Amino acid sequence: MGSALAMNKVKAKAVMQAAGIPVTEHLIVNRAEVGNKHPMKPPYVIKPINEGSSFGVLIVKEDQEYPPQELTREDWPYPDVLMCERFIAGRELTCAVMGDKAFGVIDIVPLGHGFYDYDAKYEQGGSKHILPAKISPIVYQKIQTLSIKAHQALGCRGVSRADFRFNEREDGSGELICLEVNTQPGMTPTSLVPEMAAHEGWSFKDLVSWMVEDASCCR
Repeated sequence: MGSALAMNKVKAKAVMQAAGIPVTEHLIVNRAEVGNKHPMKPPYVIKPINEGSSFGVLIVKEDQEYPPQELTREDWPYPDVLMCERFIAGRELTCAVMGDKAFGVIDIVPLGHGFYDYDAKYEQGGSKHILPAKISPIVYQKIQTLSIKAHQALGCRGVSRADFRFNEREDGSGELICLEVNTQPGMTPTSLVPEMAAHEGWSFKDLVSWMVEDASCCR
């Protein structure tokens, strides 16, 4: 149930917002309507409601006169009902939760990609991971606290990973928004959770062993 809830970006945002976790405003839109005119003032992001690994994500920049024309293609591979949300400038930060403990916070810097898309996630050298993230201790701890809160609010178990955007000001403060929670985060050589676990002293073997031994339906 936790995975099903977290996978639905609209329902997950409603649950997280009710738990006091900051999320950005959004609209539910139809692909045909969005293809003709901007559903909100740019910049904004359009994404499928039930996809992972950044599939179908389109970022509309401030100076774009029209919505992305990919939305008008006959071979559009995603559902016609989409989520449109305000674009949050700034850093891409992420934090994993293992059981009831938060790992360190990673600052993700895509290399050669407009954002942390599928290729930036899985290609060797597609992104740079800064661990621990060079942000103020207050924001760092807040991300860890919010990651645990989101994990619990969505009913997650085992390991999850929460993604954030942080629009930092000069004094170290700024707007912090939780984008989503991944209940089955990647475990590839370029993935974030194994890197966070290693930073905490967990080998990949020990991490996987813990996840297998912790898995249970009856608890």
